[in-house]
Amino acid sequence: MTKISSNQSMASFQKRRRATPYMFLSPYILTTCIFFLYPLMSALILTFYQTNGPKSKIFVGLSNFYYVLTDADFHTALKNTTIFAIFSIFLQLPLSLGLALLLNKGKDKLKGFFRLMIFSPNLVGQIFVGVMFTVLFVPRFGLFNRFVHTLIGWGLEKRWLENPHLVMPAIIIANIWMYVGFNMIYFLAGLQNVDKSLVEAAKIDGANPWQVFWNITMPSIKPVATFVVIMSTIGSYQLFELPFALLKSKFGPANSGMTIVGYLYNQAFNSGDLGIGAAVGWILAIIIFLISMAQIKISGTLKEGM
Repeated sequence: MTKISSNQSMASFQKRRRATPYMFLSPYILTTCIFFLYPLMSALILTFYQTNGPKSKIFVGLSNFYYVLTDADFHTALKNTTIFAIFSIFLQLPLSLGLALLLNKGKDKLKGFFRLMIFSPNLVGQIFVGVMFTVLFVPRFGLFNRFVHTLIGWGLEKRWLENPHLVMPAIIIANIWMYVGFNMIYFLAGLQNVDKSLVEAAKIDGANPWQVFWNITMPSIKPVATFVVIMSTIGSYQLFELPFALLKSKFGPANSGMTIVGYLYNQAFNSGDLGIGAAVGWILAIIIFLISMAQIKISGTLKEGM
């Protein structure tokens, strides 16, 4: 009897031991199921329904996707968002990298102060930045208009937020002011991994600053640069709050400031069709996934080339 009891106790102990990892994981698994998997599956199912409020549903199959992909407003939103993403990558990120390179040199005691000052716009939300730039873009009296006029003698009377050709540049300018310092911090972190002995050796061998940057600095910060490019792309395609606040919820004349998420907001909440909103969300997720995969592939190709 004692031997049987001992075997049963050992078996019970072994079961509890095997179950222990799952007990520790259970809060995470439960939270993931409730707040991620369930909403994700609900959103997928919702794409096949036309809704008029949360309780009225009519099954329409793939009609929501067809409607979105053939809607001229969605094409406008996709074009605007893509333009914004291109400028975020090819204008904002080089500025961030340039500032990081400047603030990474030497041992100036003021570097910490300048890093904080350049990063600080990111400490406020996009809504605040949008409201602030509505004042900065005021014709004649806006600080941005006066600044540009002082530099190049142009733009004092320009109505940035009322001209369909200037709305997207205004959004890009506000976004650069907000995020250039944020991405600068990532590049600064990457620059800490650059082997200074390689830099010094290259200089001794007669390499100029551009050769040092391209052959030593860039390969060293490549993982960080890839991460920043991908995250900037994802953030650009998810843009909503900044133009929403900057243009006072109207997305500008001729929808010149409408983004994909802005289009989703109009369809799901202004029009009340949550099914179309869910379809837009899944289309956006697919676009972001494909672009991110392409960027990772290109990054790997460039790495092999280097």
